[in-house]
Amino acid sequence: MEKQLPQCETLILEKQGPTLLVTINRPDVRNAMSLHMVAELSTVFSEVEHDQSIRAVVIRGAGGHFCAGGDIKDMAGARGQQAGEGRDDPFYKLNRAFGQMIQQVNESAKVVIAITEGAVMGGGFGLACVSDLAIAGPTAKFGMPETTLGVIPAQIAPFVVERIGLTQARRLALLGLRIDANEACSLGIVHQVAGSEEQLNEMLNQALERIRLCAPNATAETKALLHRVGHEPMAGLLDDAAEKFAAAIRGAEGTEGTMAFMQKREPKWASDQN
Repeated sequence: MEKQLPQCETLILEKQGPTLLVTINRPDVRNAMSLHMVAELSTVFSEVEHDQSIRAVVIRGAGGHFCAGGDIKDMAGARGQQAGEGRDDPFYKLNRAFGQMIQQVNESAKVVIAITEGAVMGGGFGLACVSDLAIAGPTAKFGMPETTLGVIPAQIAPFVVERIGLTQARRLALLGLRIDANEACSLGIVHQVAGSEEQLNEMLNQALERIRLCAPNATAETKALLHRVGHEPMAGLLDDAAEKFAAAIRGAEGTEGTMAFMQKREPKWASDQN
């Protein structure tokens, strides 16, 4: 069932067929991630999670930058509040809210695509690392500058390790490095690098075309299965996966996919543009 999109102040939302385009819209601060933006992103992903009319979410930044990291104003505001103990500390709440949002994006049933340009720093770097597909433009610069600022990449570090492995994550985080799009691609942070804005849009359109050909429920189940790898015993995981395979092949999508293959036609979900 298609739902009405939430009203946002820091994001521009546009639905194009089965794709939701989310533009981070704070170009005056290179799309720095405020607590308000974190809340709005969380709301958006909560709303689309059970919206069957949306199959992919594309995240992009306005004004030539993806996201420059945390908002300094929020940091200053938290510093002005009375310090608390442990989880009552305003800095804890600020930091943890971002972690909850990025985990939500990571575990979304939708295919999440990050179009990275300009600054992709700190929290923006983490957001890129939880996308299912990341495409970089020629201007993209990636980094984990937290240690150069006297803080730690508390919420993004686990996702960076999952993305590129501990060895490379150590180098980036402990040296506070900034790297270009080509190095980010070689490390596996992004999957493709475009040489121009035109090529960037072509790559995005090609990816969306591939998503169109994939069954929505099967895609969501596959993503959930991939996330379970390494977090539970393999034998039990494979047992459960076999049960899901049997259910899928006997289900509506499996039946339609088999018929479409035999009849040499596109499956019905490929023409479902909502």
